[in-house]
Amino acid sequence: MNVTQKLIKEHLVEGEMIPGKEIGLKIDQVLQQDATGTLIMLELEAVGLVRTQAEVAVQYVDHNLLQTDFKNADDHDYLQTSAGKLGYWFSRAGNGISHVVHMERFGVPGKTLLGSDSHTPAGGGLGMLAIGTGGLDVAMASAGKPYYVKMPKVLGVKLTGELPDWVSAKDLVLEMLRRYDVKGCVNHVIEYYGPGVKKLSTWDRHVIANMGTEMGATSTVFPSDEVTRDFLRQQNREKDWVEIKADSEGEYDAHEEIDMSKLVPLIAKPSSPGNVVPVTEVEGKDVAQVLIGSSANPGLRDFSIPADILEDKFIDDNTDLDINPSSRQTYHNLIRTDRLAKIINSGARIQQAGCMGCIGMGQAPPSGSISLRTMPRNFPGRSGTIDDKVYLCSPETATAAALTGKITDPRKLEQLFNMSYPKWEEPEDIRVNTQMLTPPKDEEDASKIEIQKGPNIKTLPKFDELHDEINVPVILKMKDNISTDEILKAGSEVLPFRSNIEELSKYAFWVVDRNFHERAAAHKDGHAVIAGENYAQGSSREHAALCPRYLGQQAVIAKSYARIGWQNLVNFGIAPFVFVNPEDYDQLEQGDEIRIKDVRKGIKTGKSLEAEIVGKDKKIEVRCDLSDRQIEVLLEGGLINYVKKQVS
Repeated sequence: MNVTQKLIKEHLVEGEMIPGKEIGLKIDQVLQQDATGTLIMLELEAVGLVRTQAEVAVQYVDHNLLQTDFKNADDHDYLQTSAGKLGYWFSRAGNGISHVVHMERFGVPGKTLLGSDSHTPAGGGLGMLAIGTGGLDVAMASAGKPYYVKMPKVLGVKLTGELPDWVSAKDLVLEMLRRYDVKGCVNHVIEYYGPGVKKLSTWDRHVIANMGTEMGATSTVFPSDEVTRDFLRQQNREKDWVEIKADSEGEYDAHEEIDMSKLVPLIAKPSSPGNVVPVTEVEGKDVAQVLIGSSANPGLRDFSIPADILEDKFIDDNTDLDINPSSRQTYHNLIRTDRLAKIINSGARIQQAGCMGCIGMGQAPPSGSISLRTMPRNFPGRSGTIDDKVYLCSPETATAAALTGKITDPRKLEQLFNMSYPKWEEPEDIRVNTQMLTPPKDEEDASKIEIQKGPNIKTLPKFDELHDEINVPVILKMKDNISTDEILKAGSEVLPFRSNIEELSKYAFWVVDRNFHERAAAHKDGHAVIAGENYAQGSSREHAALCPRYLGQQAVIAKSYARIGWQNLVNFGIAPFVFVNPEDYDQLEQGDEIRIKDVRKGIKTGKSLEAEIVGKDKKIEVRCDLSDRQIEVLLEGGLINYVKKQVS
């Protein structure tokens, strides 16, 4: 067996390990962040959970950090009191990004981790089976239920060689994106192996595992080896180490190989993580803003290398440099080594430890300008500027742009500034920081906690079961690779409404069509949307299904779906149809009315259904490819209805 198969077999509670078939997995650890966590806590309230059943459950506050009014601050109080009531750990605002703090404090090789953030697979850098999904699935896992997912195929990526100077782990995962784009690894786990793996630190592996999500992968997995052991020793957690490696005769469903010594600095152009080219191809373009930080480049080295490059230098007059330390522990160690002073003296601005600009929570670039970011995503408008031009790159490439004011191959810094590439080795001794982690309360103390709900926190809407006939207008037609950022935008204007679905729904599809809400309000009794390939890629935010459902959406018809987005539609009772004949996408137009009869029977049997385009004398075929469990969930009108029925 390979590592992925071993991890799955160890946690398999339902189904068979046959690729494409639904399996149920026991979940050991649960991770929630605040942008999705308020909804999860409301969902747990709706199903009546008294105390989490997970071995470790952590509620992080890392997204909605700006407190421009009462809403985010109220959410923080709600999450802290809910966490205390339910037996969760609580990571306070400013303690750091969920994936980073979880790796530092809670991640254990061989364990399963389910998170309400799509970049949860970063935990695979530690030898975990870590999966991102919608909040409802996380809520069920917290309640002790299995997590259901299609048994993935495993893509084995053999790494050889060693990264050259000025090239880092971000360039390696960008090379993978160059080869596989944003949907090339759907329903796969990417597993890295080979002699090159030993040349990557655990934080390097975190970088690579984090952005497997951008290829559509279910997860990314690395072995747990002596490098992993060194990391846990550094974190004062060596007792948590266990070796996990593939058998010598382990096989993979697909194969790839990368000679790391041949990699060059790469960059993803606007506005897709898969739009990757060598930095030399876009050199010379003016850069208005540079951001270093995020869960995609969170290690101490990802700030230390830029600090050493910036020593005794000052950034370009026309370029801003923002630093988002990934955790309070990273902050402390940058101070301890005097590297924070180097960064500040270069003219950079230092932000609090959290997601910040990655999720559009501040740090929006000027209109129409180029921003270079060490972040995982550059979907249109995600930065907070609707006409943004965001490029994704390594810390080395980002720092070069901050110094020169232009996109610059970082290897040229040797000549431009008469310098050598800073050498880095992971320190054996770091300052471990747990000050802002609140441990779980015991059951007696937890029972005394009164949950705090501010006026912006609203009860979840209730939904009916799936209709037997869908007779609705198509109020939006979309292209391929529509992201959840486009379905339900992020940013400081929108994120504070994550626990207020009525207000949040006003931003549904806003990035694609600003008039969508007006049309949806006119058709609240029912409507549908159409999309191309890989619909609902990107973030795990279930609001991208919940808000359209609140507005009356009954169905989506697409050529194909991203894994998490597809599951979220089922969880909230929206039928995720696919075109039986993809060319029928061209037959449907925005404004058409579609009629589908015997929907419930068709979904139960798995047969194709006939969708009539009313008034055009045209018919197309659609179908729902769902497991027996998903069929029951969809017919009930969503997962909450399904669970309530089971409990009753």
